[in-house]
Amino acid sequence: MAENRLRIHASSLYYFDTVRTAGSIREAARRLNIASSAVNRQILALEAQINAPLFVRLSSGLRLTPEGEILSQHVISVLRDSERVYAAFDALKGLHSGHVEVVTLEGICHHIVPASIVAMNKRFPRLTVGISISETENVPRAVINGDAHLGLAFEVPPTSRLKRLANVSFPLGGLVRPDSPMARKKSLSISDLRDVPLILPKRNFANRVQVRNLLYDASIADRGLVEAGSVELMKQLVIRGLGMAIMTRVGSEQDLSAGRLVHIPLFANRKPITSHLGLYAREDTALPLAAEALASNIIDLMKSVSTK
Repeated sequence: MAENRLRIHASSLYYFDTVRTAGSIREAARRLNIASSAVNRQILALEAQINAPLFVRLSSGLRLTPEGEILSQHVISVLRDSERVYAAFDALKGLHSGHVEVVTLEGICHHIVPASIVAMNKRFPRLTVGISISETENVPRAVINGDAHLGLAFEVPPTSRLKRLANVSFPLGGLVRPDSPMARKKSLSISDLRDVPLILPKRNFANRVQVRNLLYDASIADRGLVEAGSVELMKQLVIRGLGMAIMTRVGSEQDLSAGRLVHIPLFANRKPITSHLGLYAREDTALPLAAEALASNIIDLMKSVSTK
C-alpha cells in the first residue's frame, strides 16, 4: 500500500487540478490541448490508486467528492510549491520570470491594481500577471482553492485558511460633483443624507451592509434613487448630476485628482466611518517570488492611496 502511494505523479496531479478548475473533462482537455480520453484515463488511474472516486459526475458537470477535496488541497500546495521552486531557479539565472494570478474587485482596478502592475513591470519586465474580477464573497474562495495567488477586496471575513498580508482603512463618504452644495463641507453626518438623492451600492459591494445599517440607524430609507453594482456606473451617475454616491474614494482616484468629483468623509459619533481593504494569500502555501513582488507593490499603493 505504501509503495502504491508513491506512484501519484506530477502529470496526474496537474490533470486532476485542471479538471477541478475546468469543471468537466472536455473543458480540461481543451485547456490542456489533448484528447478528452487521455484526461479521463489519468483521472481513472488516480481513482484506482486511491480506491475511491474523485468526482461525482453530474449533468451540470463534475463535483469533487470528499476524497477529491482532500486531494485538491494537496495538489494546490504541490503546484504552488513547484511554482516557487521554478521561480527561485529563474531568479538564480537572473531571468526574473514567473506568473501571478490575482482576484479582485472592479473598483480596485481603476488605480491600485494597474499602478501596481506597472511598478512591478519596470523592475521585472518578464513577469506576467492574470487578473480576475469577482465579487467580494468569491475572493476568499478563489485564493483558498488555489485559483489565485493573491486576493484583494474590502471587508473580507477572517478565516483560518487565509493569511492577511495587509489591511488599510479607507473613509466611507459621499461622492459629489464640485458644484454640489455638499462639496463645500469638510465632513458629512448621516443626517446630512436625509434629503439628498442617493446612489447606493448593490448587494455585491462589501460595504452594502455597512451602508444599510447606517441608514437604518438614522431612520433613512434603505433605498437609493439608484442602486448600482459598479463603481464606474456610480461615478458616471454622479458626474451627470443624478445625486450623491456613498462609497470610498477607491476607484475614483483620477476623477478626484482632476477635480471632476469631490469625496466627503462620513462621520458618526464624531468618528470617521471606514471600510477595510485587505490583501490576502493562502495560509498554508508559500507565495512564489513573482507573487511576493506584486504583493509588495500592491501594499505600497494601498498605503499611498489611503493617506490622500
